[in-house]
Amino acid sequence: MRQSNQRLKLLYLMRILLEETDEEHTMTVPQMIAELAKLGISAERKSIYDDLEYLRLFGLDVCSRKSKTTDYFVASRDFELPELKLLVDSVQSSKFITHKKSMELIEKIEKLTSRHNAKQLRRQVFVTNRVKTFNEQIYYNVDKIHEAIAANKQITFRYFDTDVNKKRVYRRDGGLYTESPVSLTWDDENYYLITYKKKYDNYVHYRVDKMEKIELTDADRELPEREFDLSEYAKSMFQMFNGEETDVSIMFANELVGAVYDRFGMNVPIMKSGKDHFTCRVKVAVSPHFLAWIAAFGDKARIVEPASVARQMCEMLDKARANYDNTVIIDESG
Repeated sequence: MRQSNQRLKLLYLMRILLEETDEEHTMTVPQMIAELAKLGISAERKSIYDDLEYLRLFGLDVCSRKSKTTDYFVASRDFELPELKLLVDSVQSSKFITHKKSMELIEKIEKLTSRHNAKQLRRQVFVTNRVKTFNEQIYYNVDKIHEAIAANKQITFRYFDTDVNKKRVYRRDGGLYTESPVSLTWDDENYYLITYKKKYDNYVHYRVDKMEKIELTDADRELPEREFDLSEYAKSMFQMFNGEETDVSIMFANELVGAVYDRFGMNVPIMKSGKDHFTCRVKVAVSPHFLAWIAAFGDKARIVEPASVARQMCEMLDKARANYDNTVIIDESG
């Protein structure tokens, strides 16, 4: 066993340097020898110097710093600490990743830096009490969907909602859906599968965390002749709710130009409408969530055309207002 460990000396030394050192935390050669000895590996100074040079030639960024002693450390890695912090933020804030899987992924991310920097990552982890999915199958679902797309095959699955008792209620009475998967997309902190319906020549999407028992079929996917543009599709959807795709002209107050760019991208065409307003024309799926997005801006946004969409907005606002007709409003201002 000892002889076997000696053959692994270079690999163990690399692991020690990666786990124990960074620009703020260094090691001397005697410290490296001591760490190797804990693993049953004997080493001499000269062999360590040779090993450090081999690691540099291999591509590991081993640097040295001289003071009273010569200290060594790994200066750069595939991921820098700010990048790892971004990854941790993404994992812990993502609703479609379960609490259990979030912690597992964060532990793996921590291994991409030294144990000292890993403590900094751990201090920013706040997964408890965040809104998370409970469906552990989502990871297998994603794998199955990618497999189907790569193999150009249709899939079958069951699809469910959750009732007030937190129980699964299966659509189609538990019957199978058969779909041609096109792409996966992440929107509003949820993962969605986009499929193509040849019969209706349109796209449909499903929440991946609400799918189960995904299986590949022997049938090839039925796809449109036109190329699918995921970015354009995502911009037309509001919270991934389907609706009839329509060219809509909207007038906004100038102060909302940032919100429009955030929603539709910097290339959205806009035209000045007087001193204080601008108008843009965009293709959107007209759904209650699109109308609610416009309504959230109050009197600073107005649907100009088509008139049919403007009427839908008026009807939605009238119904919302009617919901408060019998509400007693109490003035608590003083």
